[in-house]
Amino acid sequence: MAPATPTRREIILVALLYFFIRLITHKSDAPTVHTVPNPLHGSHTSSHHFVNASALRPEPQYLDAHLTWGSSSVPQTRVLSHAPGWTVFDRLYIFKGVVYIVSDEPSMVPNVTHIYSKGFFIENGAEAVASRVPTDEDIRVISTKEAKTLFGTGAHLLDGVNYFINDPYQFVTHYYHWSAELWFGLWHTYASLDPNIPHYGKTELPPVRRIMFNHLDAYHWRDYASMNEWVIRSAFPSLVMEFKDDWRDRAEMGRPFVFDRVVLADRSASMLTHNFARFQRSASASFGLPGSANWFMTMRNNAIQFTGLDLNVGGGTTKTPVITYISRQEWGRRMLIKEDHEKLVEELYKLRDKYGFEVNVVAAEKMSRLEQIELAARTTIMMGVHGNGLTSLVWMKPSPRSTVMEFFFPGGFAFDYEYTTRALGMTHYGFWGNSYFTSPGLPEPKYVEGFQGNSIPLDGALVARLCLERLSLTEEVDD
Repeated sequence: MAPATPTRREIILVALLYFFIRLITHKSDAPTVHTVPNPLHGSHTSSHHFVNASALRPEPQYLDAHLTWGSSSVPQTRVLSHAPGWTVFDRLYIFKGVVYIVSDEPSMVPNVTHIYSKGFFIENGAEAVASRVPTDEDIRVISTKEAKTLFGTGAHLLDGVNYFINDPYQFVTHYYHWSAELWFGLWHTYASLDPNIPHYGKTELPPVRRIMFNHLDAYHWRDYASMNEWVIRSAFPSLVMEFKDDWRDRAEMGRPFVFDRVVLADRSASMLTHNFARFQRSASASFGLPGSANWFMTMRNNAIQFTGLDLNVGGGTTKTPVITYISRQEWGRRMLIKEDHEKLVEELYKLRDKYGFEVNVVAAEKMSRLEQIELAARTTIMMGVHGNGLTSLVWMKPSPRSTVMEFFFPGGFAFDYEYTTRALGMTHYGFWGNSYFTSPGLPEPKYVEGFQGNSIPLDGALVARLCLERLSLTEEVDD
């Protein structure tokens, strides 16, 4: 018996079933669609946009490793910000170990002795100063025509923002000179490009990608307290470090390189300034540049966040004040008279018991790096004999009460921590036994006999009275 011919109804049903199966199969083969939070919204918003997974894959492209000008002129170097010893350049060139500034207006380029030196150890005397003056073997200003002859049709790109330090290890391997001079000056110079940094430290400046030392190796940048690496890793966690062997590699390749953007630091060059003559601080030269009053909050907050603390710790004038005395009594050098140390501690504890202030008497060498930074971040008043432990004042949060008190042998004085405190917008007091001084009434720097000794006198009751004045803001009320 012959099979029955399908009816019209059956044909339509089969056709519909076929198209339905095709539709389901097509959807199962489609790329997965992911829900990605919109970065422009806060983390607690429910707004999202939808991105096809294929859109998440970057388009194939060449690595941006070369600046090519071909038959055109060589791109000229731009000086974005400059103070002696501290300069921000776009398109600064290096070739065979020599730094090149390409400009057809050489009169507009700062004197090269204010930019760069031979990077020798800093020694006193006219002969030593003259030996550090750069020559054509170190840095040159050349025209675009000369650059074309020298470099050819392009240069290999050192992309992003770079720090370039033309210094020996002499002052690098020390927590104070690293954090409160070199790092201080580098960031202040770079931050001059963003004069609107707010009190919470956010900036539109891209992070530094690379730091280059052309005179020291990988074993000569850490300090004995192991604080330098904490500072650099917390500030820029992705930072790549290069040293003199890397510099030599590039020089021996015989190929030109060009910095996308670079902040160039040179201690010897900074010493030619009036500010250095006044304060003996290399970073002081950079403070002739414009900048926000909150310029260091970016670095401070990065370090504080690295410890896990809240960024607002230590701020304001309504929270319980924290007094931190960094004692050197077990250090063996630069110590208070034993009885004066004991009297100071007694007076500080009286403040604690009567007013509820938090008082910490600590020895920095017995604390971990984390503990030092955490305590400094919470501190309202930091005090101690002149010494490296006071460097952690850079992690304090400036406020009307933020104060540093430094104890000297009578007649002696150094600007190290006074200048650093004032540069951060805080108040500094120096003590000579039973008297104290503050800016602008500062003595001349002097390392008198007894400065480094272990018999430094101090009136602990006077220190306690000044603490109470600062923490009760009586001076501001009187004004």
